[in-house]
Amino acid sequence: MRVLLVEDERYLAEAVARILEKNNYDVDLSFDGEDGLDNALSGVYDIVLLDIMLPKMDGISLLKHLREKGIATPVILLTAKGETEDKVLGLDSGADDYLPKPFKTEELLARMRAVSRRRGELLPEGILEFGDIELNPIKLVLSKGDKSYNLTLKESRLLEYLISNKGASLSVDAIIEKVWGYDSEAEDNHVQVYISFLRKKLTGLGSNVRIKNIRNVGYVLIAEDRAQV
Repeated sequence: MRVLLVEDERYLAEAVARILEKNNYDVDLSFDGEDGLDNALSGVYDIVLLDIMLPKMDGISLLKHLREKGIATPVILLTAKGETEDKVLGLDSGADDYLPKPFKTEELLARMRAVSRRRGELLPEGILEFGDIELNPIKLVLSKGDKSYNLTLKESRLLEYLISNKGASLSVDAIIEKVWGYDSEAEDNHVQVYISFLRKKLTGLGSNVRIKNIRNVGYVLIAEDRAQV
């Protein structure tokens, strides 16, 4: 899962990023509102963690711009402000949740899981489900019934992206930007290699889930009828 953290206190931002990365989140940092807005408008993030008091553009203005542009990415506001009116303003502007500083790591992670569930992508245990498979993006485990495979972090993020966009044709460029990052030097063959890894594991599970190659477009995740498998 890819997270954008917009926070001007660099020490705090880097500390939170390290915690999230230890929990298998892929984190990008922005230290002012304008840069945060540019990154968030890409639409590649699963969650935005957003401070209210930011240089160049405040968090509420950033949030309003996002919603006006139709970006529905879940947003959790992180701020030292704890007054009720600030919470109401943030939620009315399109925030999904509000977490005053200082906060405990466990509460932040729990709130991130909660907004992901409300988005309809995760089961209560944090498991992604599609066809006859389940993906645990925290433990990096792909399973079908009582059989499972451990995944690498890149494999898990790639499959998570495919499941989150099930039935949609995803271009190689979009996959690279989402899984490797917009400033990555990854190329088409990197995607091909990891698609091959996942296909082998799906076959090993005896799954009805397929990653289809769409010529001159990219890839799409489908679940075939048992009669077709």
